[in-house]
Amino acid sequence: MNAPRGLIVGAPRSGAGKTSVTIGLMRALVRRGVAVAGVKSGPDYIDPGFHAAATGRPGVNLDSWAMPPALVARLLADAAAGADLVVAESAMGLFDGIPGTPGRSGSAADLARRFGLPVLLVLDVSGQSQTAAAVARGFMAYDRAVTIGGAVLNRLGSERHRALAGAAIAALGLPVVGGVLRDPTLSLPERHLGLVQAGEHPDLAAHVERLADVMEDALDLDAVLALARPLAGLDAAPDAAAAALPPPGQRIALASDAAFSFVYPHVARHWRRSGAELVAFSPLADEPPPDDCDACWLPGGYPELHAGRLAGAARFRAGLRRFAETRPVHGECGGFMVLGESLEDADGTTHAMAGLLGHRTSFARRRMNLGYRAATLSADGVLGPRGATVRGHEFHYARVLDAGDDAPLAELADGQGRPLGPSGGRRGRVSGTFFHAIARG
Repeated sequence: MNAPRGLIVGAPRSGAGKTSVTIGLMRALVRRGVAVAGVKSGPDYIDPGFHAAATGRPGVNLDSWAMPPALVARLLADAAAGADLVVAESAMGLFDGIPGTPGRSGSAADLARRFGLPVLLVLDVSGQSQTAAAVARGFMAYDRAVTIGGAVLNRLGSERHRALAGAAIAALGLPVVGGVLRDPTLSLPERHLGLVQAGEHPDLAAHVERLADVMEDALDLDAVLALARPLAGLDAAPDAAAAALPPPGQRIALASDAAFSFVYPHVARHWRRSGAELVAFSPLADEPPPDDCDACWLPGGYPELHAGRLAGAARFRAGLRRFAETRPVHGECGGFMVLGESLEDADGTTHAMAGLLGHRTSFARRRMNLGYRAATLSADGVLGPRGATVRGHEFHYARVLDAGDDAPLAELADGQGRPLGPSGGRRGRVSGTFFHAIARG
């Protein structure tokens, strides 16, 4: 291969098995000597870690709603540099997004149209046979600007099942490039915010290699490679630094452990390219933010699963309070929960948190909050100047029991511009919100 080529692995819905197919396909192609770059569409901070484990290259998110078009193109060009093949994994269903500006729905189909990426359609055919062809035909006809290049039959029950479903789809003129037999052990472990993260998988390397073994047997890898097309529109990918989130400091103390891990790869990469140094520390190991840093960032993660340990981490909590006296501290989602007065865990036990903001949160009294968000900042801070708009999303199950009396960080709107009211809190040099920032609007 010469110029980078690419394809999208898509499906009709979440849970169709596309992540396992994607990871196994990536690794199987790497074994062949193909330089593969992994991309995840939409706001997903977990799957890029699995892509990196499979390809040996950093993963990245591309989000057509949250990122301005220039930033999407720049990040894809960066991912493709030095790669033979870009494999992009769709979030949810291929066409799932929000109504609004054409090309900025947040769906993987936006990427397919803009960059000329054909789709490898993963069809979960459990409980059906020839009916799978009707689903495939719907995908082929739904949007003529999106090319469905081939299909993979997933969760087959038998060779007869493969023959029935495969023949019906092939009769449409859609190549069937493989079939994967039903095997529950191929699935990755999950919890309430999605997959267990790559770094927490008990034997990730062995699982990735097993997925590659399965896909080598199940897929026609030559046919998959033949589906890929040259990436369109990257010849002059613009400088998109103005759309990226600015680093909050020159040396950034970044909480990093099982409780704090939701950092978008493109955000950390831009901070480093801007000259900032990211210094990791572990609140779960009772480490305070290093004193030689000039900003502290507490990312999202799973503090609700470790609330007792965080409450008992006296050095961390005292050090964080000292740090906040003279330097900015910002918390996103889980980090925001830890900045508050208390956190109620799933068992209903209340644990004291840092107390740098006045809110109290609960994981016992759950309510899912999910969706794109546009935040208009209420004051100057680490996310930008007052009045600036930052795009991102919320995804959490925690509930605010008491909002406290801190000034709000931002005014939120949903992905379609409907006002949601004030969000987050700020007090002195401390700020936080459930909102995950992705890019400047």
